[in-house]
Amino acid sequence: MLSAFFSGSETAFTAVSSARLQSAEKEGDEKAGVVLKILERKERMIGALLLGNNLVNILASALATSAFIGLFGDAGVVYATALMTLLVLIFAEVLPKTYALHHSQTMTRAVAPIIRVLISVLSPITEAVTAIVRLALKLFGADISKVNMGSHLDLLRGVIDQHQGADEETQAQRAMLRSVLDLADVDVEEIMIHRKNVEMIDISLSSAEIVSIVLNSQYTRLPLYADDQDNIVGILHAKELLRALQKVNGNADEVNIEEVSLAPWFIPETTILFDQLQAFKQRREHFASVVDEYGAFMGIVTLEDILEEIVGEIDDEHDKSVVGVKQLDDGTIVAQGDVTIRDLNREFEWNLPDDEDYSTIAGLVLYEAQTVPNVGQSFMFYDFKFDILKRTRNQITSVRISVPEEALSA
Repeated sequence: MLSAFFSGSETAFTAVSSARLQSAEKEGDEKAGVVLKILERKERMIGALLLGNNLVNILASALATSAFIGLFGDAGVVYATALMTLLVLIFAEVLPKTYALHHSQTMTRAVAPIIRVLISVLSPITEAVTAIVRLALKLFGADISKVNMGSHLDLLRGVIDQHQGADEETQAQRAMLRSVLDLADVDVEEIMIHRKNVEMIDISLSSAEIVSIVLNSQYTRLPLYADDQDNIVGILHAKELLRALQKVNGNADEVNIEEVSLAPWFIPETTILFDQLQAFKQRREHFASVVDEYGAFMGIVTLEDILEEIVGEIDDEHDKSVVGVKQLDDGTIVAQGDVTIRDLNREFEWNLPDDEDYSTIAGLVLYEAQTVPNVGQSFMFYDFKFDILKRTRNQITSVRISVPEEALSA
C-alpha cells in the first residue's frame, strides 16, 4: 500500500497541469496552491517520493524473502521473488500509476499535505543524494545545472496541436492560437501591403484633385508623396479631410492639404509583429509606413493587418470578396502568386516551408525551381504539385496547387 501511494503520487505530480492549478488557485482553491508550492521544487519532490518508494519496496521484499525462507527453506527465495514481482508490478506500479494518470488533479490535492511533510522530513537525505548525482554526472561531462528545461513556447505549441477536432470551430481556434505565438517570429515585411499595391497621392496635385481621389478611394488613410514615391511626406486621413472641408463650406480648393495631413511613421521591415502590435497600442495609431535598410519605401502595415494574422481575414463593406485563394471542386487550390505561404498553411493546415528567402507561393516556386517558369509548367515540391497558370513578365501571378491525399484527409 505504501509503495502504491508513492508510485501513484509521483505519477500524479508529474502529470498534473500547472495551468489548471494556477487557475484554481486564483479562484480560491487553497489545496491547488499547496500542490503548486511542491511543484516549484520538483527535484526535491521526486527525490523524496523515489526514496520513500525504494525504501518500502526493499523492505517489503526483504520481509517476504525472510518469511518464505522460514516456510520453504532455500526455495523460498524463488517463491518470494515471483510473488513480490507480481504484487509490486500490478498493485504498486501499474494500478496506482494508471489511476493517478487519469485523476492527477484530484490525487495531488488529496496527497499534497502528506507529501509536503515527507519532503521536509526526507530533505536532508534527498539533498545529499542530489549532490552525489550531480557530482557523478559532472564527472562524466553532464552538468545538469546548465541544462535548458525547454521552451515554454514549444510546450504551448504542443498543447495547441493536441486540441483536436475535425469541426471548423476547433480548426479555427487552433489556427488562431498558433498565430498568436507566431507574432514573435514573423517580420512586418511578410504581411505588409507592398508598395505596388498601395494607393498613394502626389501632393503636388491640386487640393480639389486630392479631395476627389480621397472621396473615391476605398481606404481611409492614404500616403502622400512629393516628387518620388520613396519620399513619403504625410498621411492623409479621410476624416480629417472631411472636417477641413466642413470648415471651408465644402470648397475643396481652399483646403490646405499639408495642414490636414499627419506626419508619417516609418518602421523598418525587420520589425516583428509582436513589437509592432505593442507599438500600435502605445502610440494609439493604426497605420505605419515600412522602409528598408536604405530608407526606401517598401509598403504599409496597419493594425488590421496584424489582427488578421491572428483571427484570419476581416472583410468589411469595402473589402473585395476575392482574397487570392479559391478551392475547386476537385480539391485543388488556385492561388494568386502573392498569397503568403503562412496564409495557406493556416487556412488549410499544411506544412509548406516558410523560409526567410521567400514568403509567397510564387517565391516558393521560384526558389525551388531555380528558374522563372513558363505558363503550363508543373513542379513537385514537398509532395505538392504546382501548375503555373499565369505569368506577367517575370512575375508568377496564378498557381494551381494539387494537395497530397494525406493533407486532404487531415
